[in-house]
Amino acid sequence: MSPRENRQVRLTARPRGIPQTEHFSLVTEPVSAPGKGEILIQNHFLSVDPAQRGWANDEGNYSAPVPLDSPMRALAVGEILESNVQEYRPGDHVYGWFGWQRYCIAKPESILRRVTPSRLPLSANLSVLGMNGITAYLAFHGLGDPKPSEHVLVSTAAGSVGSFVGQLAQIAGCRAVGLTSAADKAALAKARYGYQDMINYREASDLGAAIRTACPDGNDIFFDNTGGSIADAAIRTMRLRGRIIQCGTAANASWTPVPTGPRPEREILTRRLRWSGFIIFDHLAEFDEAAARLAELALAGKIVHDEEILPGLEHAPGAIARLYRGDNHGKLIIAVD
Repeated sequence: MSPRENRQVRLTARPRGIPQTEHFSLVTEPVSAPGKGEILIQNHFLSVDPAQRGWANDEGNYSAPVPLDSPMRALAVGEILESNVQEYRPGDHVYGWFGWQRYCIAKPESILRRVTPSRLPLSANLSVLGMNGITAYLAFHGLGDPKPSEHVLVSTAAGSVGSFVGQLAQIAGCRAVGLTSAADKAALAKARYGYQDMINYREASDLGAAIRTACPDGNDIFFDNTGGSIADAAIRTMRLRGRIIQCGTAANASWTPVPTGPRPEREILTRRLRWSGFIIFDHLAEFDEAAARLAELALAGKIVHDEEILPGLEHAPGAIARLYRGDNHGKLIIAVD
C-alpha cells in the first residue's frame, strides 16, 4: 500500500486584520501513524468561520494565534481511520479541531463531539449541527431569553449564524427583522430564514432611521454579529430592559488601534439594557444536547440550512476573505476531496 499523503493549508505570514490568500500556502507531506493515545482522522469537510481572522493574527485575541508554518486552525468533520484510544473506533465520524488538512492525528481533547448517524448530510455537522447552529441556539435562548411577541433585530441576518437566529426567533413566536448587505440576501432571508422584514444597511443613508421604520415599536433583543456603526445605530432602538447578544465584531477589520465611536453608556443605563458577550467554546458541555435539538428541528422541516461547498483544499486560502466580503451564499464549507 502506498503511503498516505497529507495536504495542508498552512499559515505562513501573520495578517493584520482579515487573512488573505497570500498569508497561506499548500503543503504536501507523508502521514505518520498515530501514537499512543492518538487517532488518525480523514477529514471530509472543513469549516470557514469569521473567528479564523482572530486565530490567524495576533492583535490581542481571546485565544493564542495559530503558529506560523502550521495548519490553519479550523473545525472539521471526518472519519476515524486508525485509533489508539479505546472509546473511539475506526469508522466513527467525529467533529472537532482537525485543521485545514486532509488527514489529522488528534488526541481525544480535539474532538468536540461524536457525529450521530442521521438523514442529514455529513456537512450539516459544520452548519446547523456545528458551531454556527449551536451558537445561534445557545446564545439566542441562553442570553436572549426570548418570549412570544417580542421583537428581535439581527445583524448579518443571512450569514451562517444569523440565518438560524431568524428561524429560532420565528419558532419562539417573535417578530424578527434582519440587517444584511445585499438585495439578494435580504430576499433570501425573508423567504427562508424567518425574517418578517429586512434592511440593506449599505443602501440606508441613515441606518438608525431605517431601523426605526422597520421596527417602530423598538427591539427587545439585538443579536449582533458585527459591532461598529451598525451596533451604534441599533442600540438606540432598544426597548426598556432589552438584551444585546454580542456574538461577533465583523465590522471591524482591525483592533489595532482600538476603534472608537459613539459612547453607549447612557443608552445602557437609561434603557436598563443587558449586554452580554457569547463565546461558543464556553459551552462545550451543551453541544450534544443542542445538536440533538437542532437535528430534530431540521428533520422536521422547521429549520433550513443552506451551504456553499467549495470543492478542494486549493479554495481554502482565499475563503476567509471571501466570507468577510459577504460573497458566500450560506455556510461556507470546503470539501477536502
